[in-house]
Amino acid sequence: MDTPQLPALRSYQSWIANETLEDYSLRYAARSFRRWTPFVIANTAIGGISFLALEAIGGTITLAYGFANAFPAILVVCLFVFLTNLPVAYYSSRYNIDMDLLTRGAGFGYIGSTITSLIYATFTFIFFALEGVIMAQALKLYADIPLVVGYVISSLVIIPITFMGITMISRLQMITQPLWIIMMLAPFLWIAFDQPQVLQQWMSYSGTGAGAGGFDVISFGLAIGVLCSLTIQIGEQVDYLRFLPDRDKVSRLAWWSAVIAAGPGWILIGGFKILCGSLLAVLAVSSGLSHTTALEPVHMYIKAYGYMIDDPRLVLAAAALFVVVSQIKINVTNAYAGSLAWSNFFARVTHYHPGRVVWLVFNILISLLLMLLGIFDTLGLVLAVYSIIATAWIGAIFADLVILKPLRISPPFVEFKRAHLHDFNPVGCGAMAFASIVAIICFTGALGQLAQAYAAPLSFVLSVAAAVAIGIATKGRYYLAREPVAPSAASGTLIRCEICDHDYERPDMAYCAFYERPICSLCCSLDAHCHDACKFSVSELATQRSRYLGRSFTAKIAPHMGHRLLKVGGVLLALAVVTGAVLLVTYRLIDPGADLPALDNDTLLLRIFLALLPLLGIGAWWIVLSNESRELAERDLVASLERLRETQQELARNERLAVIGQITATVSHELRNPLGTLVTSIDILNRALPAQGGAVKDEMQRIRRNVWRCVHIIEDLLEFSRRKKPVLAPVMIDRWLEQQIADQPKPAGIDVELRLAAAAVVPADGARLRQAFDNVLQNAIQAYDGEAARSDRRIVVSTAQNPDHVAITVADNGPGMTPDVAAQIFEPLYSTKAFGVGLGMPLVKRILEEHRGKVTVDTAPGQGTRVTLHLPLSA
Repeated sequence: MDTPQLPALRSYQSWIANETLEDYSLRYAARSFRRWTPFVIANTAIGGISFLALEAIGGTITLAYGFANAFPAILVVCLFVFLTNLPVAYYSSRYNIDMDLLTRGAGFGYIGSTITSLIYATFTFIFFALEGVIMAQALKLYADIPLVVGYVISSLVIIPITFMGITMISRLQMITQPLWIIMMLAPFLWIAFDQPQVLQQWMSYSGTGAGAGGFDVISFGLAIGVLCSLTIQIGEQVDYLRFLPDRDKVSRLAWWSAVIAAGPGWILIGGFKILCGSLLAVLAVSSGLSHTTALEPVHMYIKAYGYMIDDPRLVLAAAALFVVVSQIKINVTNAYAGSLAWSNFFARVTHYHPGRVVWLVFNILISLLLMLLGIFDTLGLVLAVYSIIATAWIGAIFADLVILKPLRISPPFVEFKRAHLHDFNPVGCGAMAFASIVAIICFTGALGQLAQAYAAPLSFVLSVAAAVAIGIATKGRYYLAREPVAPSAASGTLIRCEICDHDYERPDMAYCAFYERPICSLCCSLDAHCHDACKFSVSELATQRSRYLGRSFTAKIAPHMGHRLLKVGGVLLALAVVTGAVLLVTYRLIDPGADLPALDNDTLLLRIFLALLPLLGIGAWWIVLSNESRELAERDLVASLERLRETQQELARNERLAVIGQITATVSHELRNPLGTLVTSIDILNRALPAQGGAVKDEMQRIRRNVWRCVHIIEDLLEFSRRKKPVLAPVMIDRWLEQQIADQPKPAGIDVELRLAAAAVVPADGARLRQAFDNVLQNAIQAYDGEAARSDRRIVVSTAQNPDHVAITVADNGPGMTPDVAAQIFEPLYSTKAFGVGLGMPLVKRILEEHRGKVTVDTAPGQGTRVTLHLPLSA
């Protein structure tokens, strides 16, 4: 009979199942989807290096610290970025995973990497906002479009392109790449050959900051701090590199060329653009523009194209075209990377995934708000602070991939599935937190001016050192919560997820111990019912109180109050930010020429916002309480499902016992008389044939032994099928064991040693306990079958008293058992012996459970077996 198909427990919206839109945003990039050549992938990834924030950054540090400090800082950071980005690019391409999935398995854990997802998402919308501002400036300058409208245009134009993911982005980059390269290189080649004297003007620029005029250690460090924020750009590169084909499907040269060129190689192009921005900013300031205007890339390229073209209108058109093309090329990457980061973040926080497209729009809206806030005006400060956290993150990952994996402290592969990861790994989380805190303290100036200037490099060094130290101290035990297990339906390349009823490739699948079926990584991430039951016991899930403030504190106030207040605070903060953003947009969009009331707009909106806060607080409290009710129902569901599973197992055992009882009753009735007749006939034949030789007598004895073996099998079946209530009486366990050993025939060639140290009296049914002990002792004796030549065969029977129970241990130094055999010894009718029935150890287990005790087995191949009977000291 065919096994009925399990129903699908989860269904996704149509666009989530459509990977052309979804682009495997939360999972391993499937081999079947990776149909692009290494050149196309590399070209798509390199196309994202068009962002003009690089020019703005180069101009910022040059105008502030001078060429003598900016130029060496650019070279040092380019080398640093290349070396730190290389292992990230390799592992992401090798295992076809994005930055978030790599971070999970590279020392941060499943939940720990949510903070890095948030940091990465912050990087994407900060740079999206910077690029959007640059594009809006070009639109205003060329077409006199208001900046606010330009912000909206530069945001909305990205959505339809990024909607289709890498499929559309790769086509866009392929079409625009030749035009962008020509427009990028032409003015600088013209300047280099036609007017090389401007290069001398650039190199002699001294800057306006403290220490200007020559090389200064402090200014050099401050320039490095701003540039270090670019290290995290590798995240956007690997978002494309994960779609590279397998190494064995293409030439080795093509694969490695794509990994290096589109991975760490981005900084070679990026470094050139930073230098270009440095040059153009100096030229713009020298021509009379203010520092603020000179840092706007559109004015930079107006100056650049001015060396080639005499007509101002053509210069403006060329600069505007180049800026618009560059910004579209980079912002599709920023928006795409942001959608992936937000998908990963919210999927773990909320166990809900509305689709990458939703988070795409969300990321763009946040970027639009940043544009309205005027983020471009605080570029240097924003990047300096951000670089500290970014370098700490990269430092922890670098330490794992380059140091801990070769030392075999970290697993040699990258595991990203929730089913196999701890929530938090102190290697990455601890290292990043430690390095960030120390470096931010340095950045505030608390530890001196030198430490302030070099806060970002210090953050990287501290993160690497801390990650290695924590990894060695913990011996890597927080990387995997449980070893990866192949799904049960592991035949073929594709495996069906029995939760969402879709087929996925093996690397994307796990075995769910809660649902007891194969599950894909996305369903595993989104499941809110299991509460990681595969990694925690149900009792822990049911009894845990506050996950943040601990038992002692919550016991004094109210259960879960700390956890509840933290959640209320988080929800309130989110609602307040959204409300404040809406009011901010309203304020920025008010027509300055409108008739205003006596109360200023900003004061009015501030009062409205403050008035809304109590309502937001009530809403946050209601949301948290509703969520707690749902969690309580889910925990009850978990406990109920576990009890149901135990009940089903008990029912199955009872059904087997019922079948055994029915069979035994029939066997006992039908076979006892014939077997008794056989025994009587053998006795008569032995008396009637006294003169026969030894061979005949041996055969007669063999018949007798096998007849009695059949009788014992029937008795075992009868005994196992009965449910006897034990009759408890005080038993002096040490003296009782001495008597049992004395009554046993001494096994030939086996030393039986007694080590009795319990000196305790336990309530037990002597007859039932004797049956259990005899079975264990006979198993220890039979373990030496086939090893008669050994001279060190020994069985040790020992006792020990614990606070609440007595332990009786029977240990042998025989061949031991394999894990597969040890896992099944308590299953009825399972036996490895030629004439065994497989009821001995199940009967031992039942007898000990009847005494409210338990039996444990410790064994390994070649190391013998220890069977321990635990008996409670009180009835």
